[in-house]
Amino acid sequence: MMTGNRIVGPDARKKIQSEFVFDQTRIVRYPFKPFDIRWCYVENLRPLFSEPSPQLLSQRFEGNSFFITRDTADKETEGPPFYFSKLVCDYDSISGHARHFPILLQPSLLKKSKASETQEDLFGLGTPEINANLSIPARAYLASLGLTDLDSDTETAALVWRHALAIGYSPIYLTENADGIRQDWPRIPLPATKDLLLASAELGRKVAALLDTETAVAGVTSGSIRAELKVIGVAATADGKPLNREAGDFDVAAGWGHGGQRGITMPGKGKMIPRDYTAAERAAIEQGASELGLTPELAFAHLGEQTCDVYLNGNAYWRNVPLKVWEYTIGGYQVMKKWLSYRERELLGRALTLDEVREVTNMARRIAAILLLEPALDENYRAVKENCYDWQARG
Repeated sequence: MMTGNRIVGPDARKKIQSEFVFDQTRIVRYPFKPFDIRWCYVENLRPLFSEPSPQLLSQRFEGNSFFITRDTADKETEGPPFYFSKLVCDYDSISGHARHFPILLQPSLLKKSKASETQEDLFGLGTPEINANLSIPARAYLASLGLTDLDSDTETAALVWRHALAIGYSPIYLTENADGIRQDWPRIPLPATKDLLLASAELGRKVAALLDTETAVAGVTSGSIRAELKVIGVAATADGKPLNREAGDFDVAAGWGHGGQRGITMPGKGKMIPRDYTAAERAAIEQGASELGLTPELAFAHLGEQTCDVYLNGNAYWRNVPLKVWEYTIGGYQVMKKWLSYRERELLGRALTLDEVREVTNMARRIAAILLLEPALDENYRAVKENCYDWQARG
């Protein structure tokens, strides 16, 4: 999908009404920004609210997912330049324009000439119904590690992509390669051994699961919540009473966003109060860190030495959002703040639902879980860097 600058709402509506019949199946879940999933009506029509990308949309079939990045960065603070989704995302879901790479490719759904070109130039195969979306060099790399069952095994087909995700969420990788990442496509080192690749891909699978807001994660958003996450992002009120819709507690009215020219939403300062962790919060995080095999010092280094309370309005707030969770940025967007900026009562036209309030809690916990994976992600990056696949030596 591609946001169009030439879209004129009234003209688009007239064209839809005269040329298309409403189809309920076109209403789909649509990631507008990281962790910001909306509903939209997707039709192969120019212009609607977005430029259609029929070949990309054709790859939305059961069991497929998308590795997402961009070619160049256009935000100074970018964070990980990658996202992962089972859904096709907005063209501007990450800054610099989202480029989708399907894990699986169904050539028969592409335009005929493109399908033929893809098969011959990229795969060197016949025309199976579904292929792993891997180039000939990528297939040669995997074959050198003894991994050849690519087109019939989805898990094997996803290994390289999950590995790339694990590397891309390592803070050390992002720091050491900052200049190159900012200027061009991020380059990802490949591990020289099968064991390293499998271990890295497993970390990438965990990151992908935490990014996937469509699926609950046991211990993070469902089931018995991990000790360190249970105390994070809890909905609370200043008066100590349960949230009350009638009292306006579900209204986002803290100045997180306001309308700009041409209906563009502009971010605001909002209300976020930094503070120290309470003794109970610190104890819970230390307990959870121990269960994860982390020292308290390492856990707080990645979550933040301070926490904050993030306000919906003058009374209701999300309690204990660690500072690095609050500041966490993916693809150039500060995740939680960006989500709130679109949901000010005056912009949204309504209060939040209880599910939306809970979604912010889940968002904070998912991000905290990613941050607590960072020591393992850094260690994985170091291991790959020290034992990197040598393309020249392999011919």
